[in-house]
Amino acid sequence: MSDCIFCKIVEKQIPATVIYEDDEVLAFMDIGPIVKGHALVIPKRHCDPVTETPDELLAKLHIVAKRIAEAQMNGLGADGVNIMQNNGAAAGQEVPHIHVHVIPRFSDDGHHWNWNPKTYDDFDEMNALAAQIQNHL
Repeated sequence: MSDCIFCKIVEKQIPATVIYEDDEVLAFMDIGPIVKGHALVIPKRHCDPVTETPDELLAKLHIVAKRIAEAQMNGLGADGVNIMQNNGAAAGQEVPHIHVHVIPRFSDDGHHWNWNPKTYDDFDEMNALAAQIQNHL
């Protein structure tokens, strides 16, 4: 897509610090890292959303994310890694080109997710929602 920033990175129209590249996938450093060393893994062809991304390509993105995570742990001494994919604006996706975040984590990095777990009213509510999901699998 001509107006997609990630497609422009793939086409070398916008510079990026590339850490991995093959025929289908590109991984580069995020210019706004949550924690320094934060990388993005994208398909070279434009795909979005996750529900329309071919299974084989989605698997490849995560295989590369695993390799980047291992390199972050071994190369940067990360104590852990967050691997995440936001899908849709409501989920925090800012660039509409599927991408996987690989974020090295250090015990003293100071970052904390604002996770505020909710509860179901009861098991009936949880089961009803599960049934709605199952009916569409």
